[in-house]
Amino acid sequence: QVQLVESGGGLVQPGGSLGLSCSVSGNIFATYAVGWYRQAPGQQRELVAFLPSGAAGATYSEAVKGRFAITIARDNAKTQISLQMNSLKAEDTAVYFCNADVGTHDGFRRNYFGQGTQVTVSS
Repeated sequence: QVQLVESGGGLVQPGGSLGLSCSVSGNIFATYAVGWYRQAPGQQRELVAFLPSGAAGATYSEAVKGRFAITIARDNAKTQISLQMNSLKAEDTAVYFCNADVGTHDGFRRNYFGQGTQVTVSS
């Protein structure tokens, strides 16, 4: 079983910063592409940051480019996906979901989402 657990959401003032973290664990032998999505009330879920496997660099939606940064750290059985969010705006308010494409020991490659963490930007 694979689990993605996010942490770090909360309330922040406009112009502030917040860091989100996602711990990926379970029956995994490899983590491939990872990303962060968000979904605001009444809106569709959108991809805001994507980090492909291999040497290619991260890509970001136009709405967050230059303000958000996605990173990944691998340590034996666990993978940590982080999202550093700077210069936050009210329109960044949403539930944020981490996403990972992983290979499991039963020979399959599957895509997983975390449960989401609320980020609210308000004064």
